[in-house]
Amino acid sequence: MQASDDAVTGSGAGKGFFASLPLLERESDVFDPSGYRLAPDDWALAVTDIVGSTAAIAQGRHKTVNFVAAMAIGALKNLCAPEPIPFLFGGDGAVVMVPPSHVDAARRELARVRGLAAREFGLQLRVGIAPVGELRRLGSEVRVGRYEPSPGNHFGVFLGGGVGTLEAAVRGRGDATLIDTAAIAESLDDGTTPDLSGLSCRWDELRSQRGKMLTLIVQGATDPRAIHTAVTQLAAPGSDARPVRLDTLVTRWPPKGLMLEAHARRRGGSLALAVLRVLYDSFIGWVLLASGRSAGGFDPARYRRETVGNTDFCKHDDTLCFVVDCPQEAIGPIRDCIERCAAEQPLRYGIHVSDTALMTCIVTSASQSLHVHFVDGGGGGYTSAATQMKAMASVVPSSRK
Repeated sequence: MQASDDAVTGSGAGKGFFASLPLLERESDVFDPSGYRLAPDDWALAVTDIVGSTAAIAQGRHKTVNFVAAMAIGALKNLCAPEPIPFLFGGDGAVVMVPPSHVDAARRELARVRGLAAREFGLQLRVGIAPVGELRRLGSEVRVGRYEPSPGNHFGVFLGGGVGTLEAAVRGRGDATLIDTAAIAESLDDGTTPDLSGLSCRWDELRSQRGKMLTLIVQGATDPRAIHTAVTQLAAPGSDARPVRLDTLVTRWPPKGLMLEAHARRRGGSLALAVLRVLYDSFIGWVLLASGRSAGGFDPARYRRETVGNTDFCKHDDTLCFVVDCPQEAIGPIRDCIERCAAEQPLRYGIHVSDTALMTCIVTSASQSLHVHFVDGGGGGYTSAATQMKAMASVVPSSRK
């Protein structure tokens, strides 16, 4: 029987918290608040954010931005293994929760991830971590859901405002005590490369098969389920609107993300040797996927099918983010639908249109069907949509003044 909310909020109550949550197996399930539970006070919430991501994307570094955004997830997931933890990908940042037994180590790993982002990728990464109890003290709640589209492959979804409160603190806004608590000292980075095993980006760009990839962020909707349903039905009536499908999954060798993996895996050693290791590993995978041959328990056809299902769904607090593959002629009706909703309720939104989407992966064990995938619209989908949404903050429709 699932423990009550009250039973999981006290100090020391966090053992096995995320593993014990009810499973949300379909995208529609994440809109049901009854599937969420209060996070324990002594679990810690961590967030990351890339400074200047818009400029980096304008320079053609979208794949790098996505890869660096996923590094904190890979590092903390490996740190806490085998205990499952909730995590959420946001295109140019991430949200992760860790149990009390790993909080100190997580703080150090986040410092290392920040250092690696600067040294190897030339990107400035904001990082911060704070106990759930501290966020709760400030009036922000943290409720967690376990979205698990296939056995063992899970993501976190969040309600309550805690994620937004911590993101603001990491940017230097809000409660001064929380800003200090969340801060991670530069001195914690000892130059050691965090364990990023499994982090990769070997799939080619996901090219739209219907017309365009549309990235949408909606914040503050009174009924986000209705908006998600309406958009997906307009994008692909009676079909699958997701950008990851068997007809969009393409591999090539060498992969476009070759140097990203090499920089992340060299661990202070020779970059040339790291490139050779990634070339070898990716070649084996490419041959198996291209030929359809099974080897060592790896079934390429099964892996492709699983990849379609094991993609993230981004929802935290009152923010909904997703990507759909839709015909060009559906974009106008989708905009009209969102604008009608915005006229009736205090929501903000951003829409980005591109020809492609990108996917970044964490593969724990391909042969044991343990792999998850993060999707972002091409050309800086989430980042561009978020920029549009923020621009709406100062615009108050006359009907709501």
